[in-house]
Amino acid sequence: MEGAQPELIEIDAFTTITIAILVLFVGRELVRRNKALRKLTIPDPLAGGVLCAVLVTVLTVWWGIKLKFSTGPIDFFLVYFFAAIGLRAKVSDLLTGGKPLVILIIISSVFLGIQNFVGMGAASVYGYPIHTGIIAGSVSLSGGVGTTLAWAPIFASELGITNAQEIGIACNTVGIVSACIIGGPIAQYLMKRHKLSGSRSTEEAVGQSFKDDGKLTLHYYDVLGAVFFINLAIFLGYILYLALEEAGVVIPVFVPVLVVGILINNIGRLLFRNFDNVGREKGMAMISDISLGIFLSIALMTMDLLVVWQFMGFVALVMSLQIALAIVYALFVVFIAMGKDYDAAVISAGFGGIALGSTATAVLNMTSVTRQFGASPKAFLIVPLTCGFFIDLMNTWVISSLSGL
Repeated sequence: MEGAQPELIEIDAFTTITIAILVLFVGRELVRRNKALRKLTIPDPLAGGVLCAVLVTVLTVWWGIKLKFSTGPIDFFLVYFFAAIGLRAKVSDLLTGGKPLVILIIISSVFLGIQNFVGMGAASVYGYPIHTGIIAGSVSLSGGVGTTLAWAPIFASELGITNAQEIGIACNTVGIVSACIIGGPIAQYLMKRHKLSGSRSTEEAVGQSFKDDGKLTLHYYDVLGAVFFINLAIFLGYILYLALEEAGVVIPVFVPVLVVGILINNIGRLLFRNFDNVGREKGMAMISDISLGIFLSIALMTMDLLVVWQFMGFVALVMSLQIALAIVYALFVVFIAMGKDYDAAVISAGFGGIALGSTATAVLNMTSVTRQFGASPKAFLIVPLTCGFFIDLMNTWVISSLSGL
């Protein structure tokens, strides 16, 4: 079968979601049964998603069958997830995050330049065109898949880097997995090194409380109320997204949805004395857990490991450097700049997502930490705003400046 094209089997959205749920269950069991995975706070979607990606790759190589999962549900669950975050955010927490937000934006923006110089150095050593390092830098890592797909054709046509998209996707694949792996250990090291005890608060910004013991009582109206407000935030957020797009401001759709969710929650608290509803909060926590888990399971199980293998030499070199850079920067720049407290440790864990993966992986890292050591509302507010909005804007300027495009 050497040289033969594998038989392509396209999996529809419904089946993809169903398989993603199964992948989550498998990941949970892998983590539950493996002490090393638990110690490293490896997220369930990572364990199950990578295993699924490996099995799909084996199926392609050995049996000539290529499964193509639908990626349509990814955007749906991502937007649903961030709507739930906004609807649980309080202005009081947001105000306390003002100065740290500015600081995180600045140090993350500086990191973009460093990341690209590291990538360009690796490309030069490997014998690739120097601008390939930008693809293997902030384009694919801090930028993610969307940024890679947007810039790759430009790098191919204007700079002659014909394999820009393949290299970018390969680096992004390794970056997402690495981001999920390094987050927990970074926080644990910082807490142990600086003797941080964690948070006493159990009010999570996302997901169920880290002290939930499985005895979660929910009425169906609780979940229904949560769904209504999430849908309302998405509806109004999408209108805002279209208005901004019309004005020439292009940002990820989850950002205006997140902002509208914050407005709905806090205006509701201001105008209606009984707006707070514990049952609805629990319903929203459960929905955000489900959304994040399915989103990341699909994102990880759809990774094309054969693309990574195709450029294994260069990817191994550049990603070893990028991962080391992200860890060092999180430990010695982000943690110190964020105040050297528990919130700073959680933000440092999330920085792995900013540097190597995506907003969702950043949030997943922080969720894994806070469920074990306590809530950090500040981290869940400033990290998504940083890597979901401001860094995208800065990244465009950095890429254009360094590439000369």
